[in-house]
Amino acid sequence: MLDDILEGARKAISGLASTVGEGTREKTSQIIEDWLQIFPILEGYGLKITSFSMTLAINPSLNVELVGSHANWTEEAIKERMKAHKGEAALTTVFTAIRTAYRLQRQTKAELQDPLILKVIVRLTPEVRVVLGQPVLED
Repeated sequence: MLDDILEGARKAISGLASTVGEGTREKTSQIIEDWLQIFPILEGYGLKITSFSMTLAINPSLNVELVGSHANWTEEAIKERMKAHKGEAALTTVFTAIRTAYRLQRQTKAELQDPLILKVIVRLTPEVRVVLGQPVLED
């Protein structure tokens, strides 16, 4: 009898996991579709896509690397872009990450190195990485 109860629980959990997995995939796919809309805009601001990859899994992801010039990303330019795209979550996230990276880099008093590298990883919880200069080691 206990075996029957455990088997029923296993089947229920398995069905739930399948449903949750499908829901996660659908939600992530929608997030990826939303983020795809920002790349032409970023290209218009001088960021060129240098790498694009897609991972299909239980939790799909999109990895995009863009490279640009620091001259296109002054504090004033970032402020204007944030104002122009107010309410657009993906772009605001990117602009905030770039602005914060520049502010933190200035605090180091180190010379700013070329290029500006923007890495966007879109999955259920998107991640934006900003690199100021060419990294020697990948993490």
